[in-house]
Amino acid sequence: MSSEASKNTPSSQPKVGALIRARRRQLSMTLQELCDAAGISVGYLSQVERDHATPSLGTLAQIARSLDVGVDYFIATPSAEDGLTRAAERNRFSVDGSSIVYERIAADFTGNVLSSFVLNVPPGYRSETVSHEGEEILFILEGSITQRLEDEEMVLSAGDSLHFRGNRPHSWSNDTQQFARMLWTGTLPMFRSRTEHPALRGSRAEEKTTGTKKERK
Repeated sequence: MSSEASKNTPSSQPKVGALIRARRRQLSMTLQELCDAAGISVGYLSQVERDHATPSLGTLAQIARSLDVGVDYFIATPSAEDGLTRAAERNRFSVDGSSIVYERIAADFTGNVLSSFVLNVPPGYRSETVSHEGEEILFILEGSITQRLEDEEMVLSAGDSLHFRGNRPHSWSNDTQQFARMLWTGTLPMFRSRTEHPALRGSRAEEKTTGTKKERK
């Protein structure tokens, strides 16, 4: 079998059991809760998650519905193009009432756990203080951002980065007179959605107002 053909065989795809377990944990569901919702036994689901049993398509559909995803979440194989974004073509949007424009650079595919955006932050912008599950990585592309992490305050300039746990109270601001551009990557479940949120509106903003980051909720 050619190497190209072998890439498309089922053995190269993510295991269904591991994907079910990861999605369940992402939603903070117990085995019992998922079983109650899907109408299957705990013993059977445990075997499925350990890839000791393979569910029928009908049972997989019940599990998928209980996990708020489609069946394709467990069986679709993404192509390389699904994760490719071009600088001049990627989706840009803003949250109603926000002065920040976001560029989405992460993709939705089976089992993904990361969200990533580029943000252009206007002068004077200041976020609220939040804490949440997961992790965040900030990388400053242009300008500078003042980051507050619990009792610490630090100024991050172009080329600087910061990796921290989201459960530490944090906020950030652009205290300069220039736009700042920042790459944000995180593992927040609230950003892992297979559909765009209706509160987001598409925007082909001008380059100088093009920015991205999620307003923390």
